[in-house]
Amino acid sequence: MDNKNFIAKRVAMMLNDGDVVNLGIGIPQLVANYIPDGMTVTIHAENGIIGAGGHAPEGLGTDNIVDAGGVCITTVPGAQFVTSTDSFGAIRGGHISATILGAMQVDEHGNLANWCIPGKRMGGIGGAMDLVSGAKLVIVAMEHTAKGNPKILRECTFPLTGRKVVDVIVTEMGVMTVTDKGLVLSEIAPGYTVEQVQAATEAELIIPHNIKVIDIE
Repeated sequence: MDNKNFIAKRVAMMLNDGDVVNLGIGIPQLVANYIPDGMTVTIHAENGIIGAGGHAPEGLGTDNIVDAGGVCITTVPGAQFVTSTDSFGAIRGGHISATILGAMQVDEHGNLANWCIPGKRMGGIGGAMDLVSGAKLVIVAMEHTAKGNPKILRECTFPLTGRKVVDVIVTEMGVMTVTDKGLVLSEIAPGYTVEQVQAATEAELIIPHNIKVIDIE
């Protein structure tokens, strides 16, 4: 399993029966493919689907049913197609149990930067600012570094999406929980050492004595 699917599967294991979950663009889009059997999770796509499913099998999708990233997806029985107004009403009204987002930078305070790199032409902030404000739980799903450079920092340097909004970070190296004291490396991925994770992280990690090894089997 590659890094992106490893991250997505670990994030899916954090969800609870009955959750309403928004999936952002990138690795988060893969999470719908790994919802545990027997668990009912309603996937919210901010472009107007409540009850989205996983990626459509190759050749069987339709351009009329896509997620927020434009990928052809399936829907579950009872799914609803709603207006952008209603979709964002669900977000702003506090009806989203968790949002799973990608990131360019996250820092030890839980600040999130995921929409703009200064000097580069990019799309707008989209719904991310609403999601980090309205969702009950904010999970960042991303690869640990970008071209070898840390993405988990002491302080974000890119324009922020939200201040002190991130609860959990999941990468191919481990699971980090944002606390008042800093970032706790609560789980480590198989094949990595604590020293390797810290070397790839600018922020100082808090290492518990009972750190767990990630098991996605």
